[in-house]
Amino acid sequence: MIVCVAANPSIDKLFEVERLVAGEIHRPLGFVQTAGGKGLNVARAAHHLGGDVRVAAILRGHAGAWLEETLQAEGIDGSFVWTHGENRSSLSVADRSAGNLTEFYEHGPDAPEAAWAELLETVNGLFQPGSWLTISGSMPRGLRDEGYRDLVAEAMTAGLRVALDAEGEPLRLAVEAGPEIVKLNASEASGLLGEPASGRDDALVACAKLRELAGGDGHAGIVTRGAEGVTVAAPDGTRYEGVLYERGRYPVGSGDAFLGGLIVGLERGDRWPDALRLALGAAAANAELPGAGALDAARAKSLTERADIHEI
Repeated sequence: MIVCVAANPSIDKLFEVERLVAGEIHRPLGFVQTAGGKGLNVARAAHHLGGDVRVAAILRGHAGAWLEETLQAEGIDGSFVWTHGENRSSLSVADRSAGNLTEFYEHGPDAPEAAWAELLETVNGLFQPGSWLTISGSMPRGLRDEGYRDLVAEAMTAGLRVALDAEGEPLRLAVEAGPEIVKLNASEASGLLGEPASGRDDALVACAKLRELAGGDGHAGIVTRGAEGVTVAAPDGTRYEGVLYERGRYPVGSGDAFLGGLIVGLERGDRWPDALRLALGAAAANAELPGAGALDAARAKSLTERADIHEI
């Protein structure tokens, strides 16, 4: 089983316009609304790829009810903690003429410590030794930075394998607890390490440093660089570089789809190169369809065959 933690989920909205002009009124050519935030994007991608997925999330108000109903309609099981307020929203505006995205992400309201304690208890109830736990995205405002660190430690004590994708101080503290996988984009890796990670050579150095920070042998560091591909320091120390030459119009959530694909591959026993191919196929398939994590499984698997993974 794959348990996906979504501490700060959102309603993700995508508008498509012919041309985005500041100060003008726009009538969207297309609109998609999904249950989003990194944790739910990972869950959706893994679910589409055949993973046995369970979500653990903090939900709030009418927005939370919509998120729960949407996940149920998609066939994604969940265990939810309810607290006051409303879940946040995130907006992406796709400019067809320019081929780019303009994005607006709400922080969301503060959450009480009691909600985090209840989420920890909920996640603990889903622990199965040998299964995977993914921790993705931001912590809600108002909570202790140590929250993810405590969750990583509890999960690993219970015999779970943990994949982490976060940012800021919660990320720094959680890495110290030794998750099996630390998967960051170049900006997040640069923020954690205090040095560049966007170029190919810098990313190769960064992924090796992430592996060492997480504990060295038995741990993996991954730096994704969008369309430029991925660099990996695997648990056995082998370094890989991977790329898939496909460019979709909807890249939001592709990093999350990558993580979902990687964990599905590893959970079913794939070798690291094969799991990375599935991850790249999932990321590329995600970018072809509007709505984060809403990939076509058959397309993702066909793209997997075109992924270039080589050992450094």
